Amino acid sequence: MIIGLHLWRSRPTHWNTRCFPFWLPMHDTLHLRRCRTLYLEPRQQTSFDLRALVSGGTGMTLRSVWTALAPHLPAPVELNESQVLLLGRLDPERWEPRPAGGDDSDLRYLLAHGLVQAQGADRDALAEREAQLRQVPWWGPAAMLHWQGRWQGQDSVKALESAGLHTAAGLRAHLGPPPPALAPHAGEPRPLPRQPEEAFDRSLRERSTCRNFDTAQPLPLAELSRLLQRTLAETGRQVVEEDAVFLKKNVPSAGGLHPTEAYLLVQHVEGLQAGLYHYDPASHGVSALPSDARSMAELAALFTAGQHWFADAPVLIVLAPRFARTYWKYRHHPKAYRAVILDVGHISQLLLTCATEQGLGAFVTAAINEQDIEQVLGMDPMQLSPLAVCGVGWRAQQMSTSEFDPGGQVWTPVLTAEPPTG
Repeated sequence: MIIGLHLWRSRPTHWNTRCFPFWLPMHDTLHLRRCRTLYLEPRQQTSFDLRALVSGGTGMTLRSVWTALAPHLPAPVELNESQVLLLGRLDPERWEPRPAGGDDSDLRYLLAHGLVQAQGADRDALAEREAQLRQVPWWGPAAMLHWQGRWQGQDSVKALESAGLHTAAGLRAHLGPPPPALAPHAGEPRPLPRQPEEAFDRSLRERSTCRNFDTAQPLPLAELSRLLQRTLAETGRQVVEEDAVFLKKNVPSAGGLHPTEAYLLVQHVEGLQAGLYHYDPASHGVSALPSDARSMAELAALFTAGQHWFADAPVLIVLAPRFARTYWKYRHHPKAYRAVILDVGHISQLLLTCATEQGLGAFVTAAINEQDIEQVLGMDPMQLSPLAVCGVGWRAQQMSTSEFDPGGQVWTPVLTAEPPTG
């Protein structure tokens, strides 16, 4: 039973107005089950009260309410205290008879808003989503973290600029000094012998997040193919049974499960039409996907949450794990979501390293509009969802957006303008 009190940032609430069918009898033999993943948050709502103002007060009144949050619901649901108590009496796994007593209106409200299901009732959209969510053994807190942390329609650059947080100096001015760059430690560290620099070391030092792509020079298909082959392609497999196959790739993955899918937003690649594609690691091929009426440039800006310096990349690579693949082994495990995130990190690091070796500019960002990407690519966010977007292409000849290159490995001479923090 996963039920807890968690404080979340308040957001506008749009209540679900579905009506539970009144033909379903509210008798004591009705068998019910609560949704599996549910969190309750106490919130305070502020409203204006003219009478309070006339009587000498501030005119503002506070009202305490309970709010239910669940990853199968499109929006939070407001509850009264008796509804909260009723939810606490229902089992999330077993169908049980309706608890004795209580108000029929409370039960109808919970049924109508997808927090409770009745055995034998036809499934509506919310009941179907909750049933699908049960098939993927999420750990409850991770499910809520993932569900609540996804963006839609955000322009992260505009938000940072309006708050004065788009440069390091702005961050320091508004937030004060950050924690020290180096963690304090006891005693003097023992120096280790530095080794002679090799070609690989130089390549590592040349890796710098690219914010200046050459929009006029297309990326050769061979370069994109080489990059995908090195970072995402299957390099071997182990077949336990026909329905139990494990892939080998050039990156580590928790349990050797490799759940992460790659989707390409192609803008400017020689020999590959602009559009959306899915990458297949077994055949090392791409399949074209349907798109809407928006251009690839519009979608790139939407995917990267307004980070125009990233949206210019000839190719964006959306990294989206299939959670059921990892959770098949790590069921309801508190470390499983962290392992999925690490998997995406391993891929992005190898991708940036390989791109640098190929003389290309590259980036990775988690400041993305996940919900918009899911809608465009037809993803169910609790089954398959983007965690990061990478991009690759030729670096521009001139720097128009500052990059973090303090060692002057990429740009010469080193410019003093501050790089964006987004």
